[in-house]
Order: sequence, then structure tokens, then C-alpha cells
Amino acid sequence: MKRVLITGANSGMGLQLAKDYAADGWQVVACGRDRAKLQQALAGVDVEICVFDMQQASEINTAVASLAAFDLVLLNAGNCEYIEDARQFDAELFKRVVNVNLIGTANCVAALIPRIKQGGRLAVVSSSVSFLPLTRAEAYGASKAGLDYFVRTLAIDLAPHNIAVSLIRPGFVDTPLTQKNDFAMPGQVSTEQASRAIRQGLAKGKSEISFPFGLISALRVLSWLPHGLWRRLSQRMVRKAS
Repeated sequence: MKRVLITGANSGMGLQLAKDYAADGWQVVACGRDRAKLQQALAGVDVEICVFDMQQASEINTAVASLAAFDLVLLNAGNCEYIEDARQFDAELFKRVVNVNLIGTANCVAALIPRIKQGGRLAVVSSSVSFLPLTRAEAYGASKAGLDYFVRTLAIDLAPHNIAVSLIRPGFVDTPLTQKNDFAMPGQVSTEQASRAIRQGLAKGKSEISFPFGLISALRVLSWLPHGLWRRLSQRMVRKAS
């Protein structure tokens, strides 16, 4: 039976992925910071609970020390906060987001790579935000752009060791995190749709999985624009929204 470890499994995409992989017959280790929340969210689902704070490397090492090897490690946990006024730049907010999304992921990678089977796969959830610089996304976008580079480099360096790496770049997914957003979210998909896209992409061995198609296609086209032109367009959109 195949084994998968999923972080951020108490809500959103992580929760849906844990449920879907369990339904597909995988042995699932569902991870999060709060045991009670994990148990409540996954009540009735056949999973093993693993509790740690991804910002605490020693906690991760202790929590996973006795776990058997995995066919798939899926690092999904993350956070999003926005810089509301760049004139009063919040460096603590920036640090907080980077620590969770980038440093926390690195902590998980360090602890879990030795527990991926030969021929197994590491998958990391980033974001489509890194296609373009977007208003208020200084912290979130920087953390995800760094994550993209980190994961793509890991893919090169782990390939000789027979460990595949996948970068997952979703658009807007209807989760408790995105429900806090106060702006339009074009192409938003459900957690069920996101889980299906991720699982299908991983089953096909894709190195990068981006969805939904329409939004990603539009972002790719816009990313080809000269930076000065995109800056003027985005500033115009900000003025219209305000």
C-alpha cells in the first residue's frame, strides 16, 4: 500500500487531499500544529495524525522519527498576509510569512527527504502569485517566488538520487485562507477540484502542476509583457478598485 504524508491537513486543500488519498486506498499521515483540529477535521477518515509546528525543526524531527518511508511527501501548509500600506512597510509581517512559507517548508524538507522511498516523490504547494508582481503581495509573493526557485533546484539535485520533485502552483482555491480576501478572485476552484488536479498531475509524474487552465494561461500571457507596461496596468487596476 502506498504511503503519503500531507502537511496542513486540518483544512482547505490539505484536508481534501488527505480525505481523497485515503479514499483512494493510500496510507495517509495527516500533519498539522493542532491535534484536536486535525482529529475533528478528519473524524471518520482512516488516517494517522502527526503533530508539529513547521517553524520548529526539532519538533518536526521528533514527530517523524519513527514514521515508515513514504512514496509521496506533499508539503501543502502555508500562510498569506498582505502589506496594506507599503509606505508603512511591516517587516515583521514580511518575516512571519516568509518564515512559514519558505523556512518552514525547508525545515520539513530537511526532516522528510530521508523518509522518501527510492523512486518516491516530493511535492510542494506554491502559488500562481509568482507569475506576476501583484499589489499588496510583497510578503506572500516573495515567499512563493523563493519557494519556486527552491523546489526547482531540489528537482535537479534530487534526480540523481531517484527522488522526483513536483512544484504545484494553484490559482485561487476556496479555502478558509482565501475566504479572508477582500478582492475578486477570478477562476476560483473548489478544494475538490484542486485536489483532483493535484492528484492527477502527480499520478502522471508532472514536474509542475498549475491550475486552473484559464487563469494560468492569462497569467502566463501577462507575464510576457514588459515590466514597465505591467506596472502601469496594475497601478491603473488598483486605482479603479480603490
